[in-house]
Amino acid sequence: MPLLRSWVASANTPDTPFPLNNLPYGVFSTADSDARCGVAIGDMVLDMQAVEAAGLVTLDDDGAFDLPFWNDVMELGPQVWASLRARLTAMLAEGAPEQAELAPLLIPLSAVEMHLPLLVQEYTDFYAGRQHAANMGAILRGSPDLPANWLHIPIGYNGRASSVVVSGTDIHRPNGQMKAPDADVPGFGPSKRLDIELEMGAIVGTPSPFGQPITVDEADGMIFGYVLLNDWSARDIQGWEYQPLGPFQGKAFGTSISPWIVTAAALEPFRAPTPPREKELLPYLNSTVDGLYTIELEVLMQPEGADTATALSKTNYNRMYYSAAEQLCHHAVGGCGMNAGDLLGSGTISGPDKSEYGSLMEVSWAGREPFTLDTGETRTFIEDGDTLTLRGAAKGDGYQIGFGDCTGTILPAVKHP
Repeated sequence: MPLLRSWVASANTPDTPFPLNNLPYGVFSTADSDARCGVAIGDMVLDMQAVEAAGLVTLDDDGAFDLPFWNDVMELGPQVWASLRARLTAMLAEGAPEQAELAPLLIPLSAVEMHLPLLVQEYTDFYAGRQHAANMGAILRGSPDLPANWLHIPIGYNGRASSVVVSGTDIHRPNGQMKAPDADVPGFGPSKRLDIELEMGAIVGTPSPFGQPITVDEADGMIFGYVLLNDWSARDIQGWEYQPLGPFQGKAFGTSISPWIVTAAALEPFRAPTPPREKELLPYLNSTVDGLYTIELEVLMQPEGADTATALSKTNYNRMYYSAAEQLCHHAVGGCGMNAGDLLGSGTISGPDKSEYGSLMEVSWAGREPFTLDTGETRTFIEDGDTLTLRGAAKGDGYQIGFGDCTGTILPAVKHP
């Protein structure tokens, strides 16, 4: 698909993440307004509350755009999603008769503060990147062999919706219990092995009833859109606590997402197949559509006081083994009801080369191989004051579909009372 041209001039440049082909959904406020729904176009945001008030867009749910989240729009279902996107595309297209009415409703992105784009109902994190799973096995168990169940099911755990924050939110280094290999008892204090995980987040837009399983194809149609997701991880806390029940405090202190929901419709031209299966999946995980997307991803680190960030990793969402739809299907197969606003983390996205690893645990090989930043400083894990940024875009013919940066700065641990 070529670039769709808009009367918003900044949307027609190849370097903007927000061309007319994209139209991602976010929540913003200004110095003079409360948080409300907006749509990014070029270097502007379209105030959807004002658009609705002007009668240019009408939904079955009056006032849905007045709210500081997109959940009410999600709950209206895929037909409304499609008609809303078609209406916005038509009104913002080059030569649209609505230009004179819409132009005053655009606000420069430089003048707004971004907020969480959705009210996160539940958060589930998966472990669905094959290379990452093999790397973690080699690091922690001395063998890249996968657990016996890994090639048969998307492994996941239930996280904390309350810990999900929008890009730009500072994260305090967590305190917790840790045990050194040569220690008899654990100690308590700030994590010394603080890490990131490069992930995509899928947002469930339509619910499934309690007790009712769904197919992979049905799950694919339930996904409203995607965000970049950084599942911050305290490896030393996690290493002590995770057996036998999995991550807890090592993951519960913060999960950052990008500020814009890129709709599944915007990503449709970039669909990619899941990789060949090393073990045939059970029939309930079969589907008729390609479940992944070709989205170029990048991890950057910027120490406190540095002028620029260092690129640590570049990889692609199409490296995943399980798709978001397969994960959603498996999540609901036992009867778990899914909600509009549920967030599913993909799991860490890593490629086969070290330059494609999606966590510092892999890049530094658990601290045994320090890496050097462009400033000349070395790191194994994150230090206080470091800013970590995830970037992602699907690249089209003369345009890109971007998400906005997913950024967080690490602050010192809060002293325990």
